[in-house]
Amino acid sequence: VQLQASGGGLVQAGGSLRLSCTVSGFRLDFPAVGWFRQAPGKEREGISCLSTWNDITWYPDSVQGRFTISRDASKNTVYLQMDNLRPEDTAIYYCAAHLGHSSSHALCTNGPTDWGQGTQVTVSS
Repeated sequence: VQLQASGGGLVQAGGSLRLSCTVSGFRLDFPAVGWFRQAPGKEREGISCLSTWNDITWYPDSVQGRFTISRDASKNTVYLQMDNLRPEDTAIYYCAAHLGHSSSHALCTNGPTDWGQGTQVTVSS
């Protein structure tokens, strides 16, 4: 199982970025997949999760309405569209998956079975 994240970078406040996570070793119509982030001095938190078997998403209040998780099963890729970015969104972003039976909320709150490497997102004010 591999998850490869990309798309991070530097953006001004109010701007947008789209992260991509290419997966291999499992099908994207089975598990729960999601994005987590870790800011300096803070714990890693789940910020966008999707249960691919019923297409239900979950977001915490901090990103609700600004971030959107989606998938393209034909490309084995999960996306995170981030709009109206704020300086407090600055963090290392990780894609992750739960290869057992998990809801989107459970993935974001309890954590995954598999992690990808991180990609840095920096939002300047």
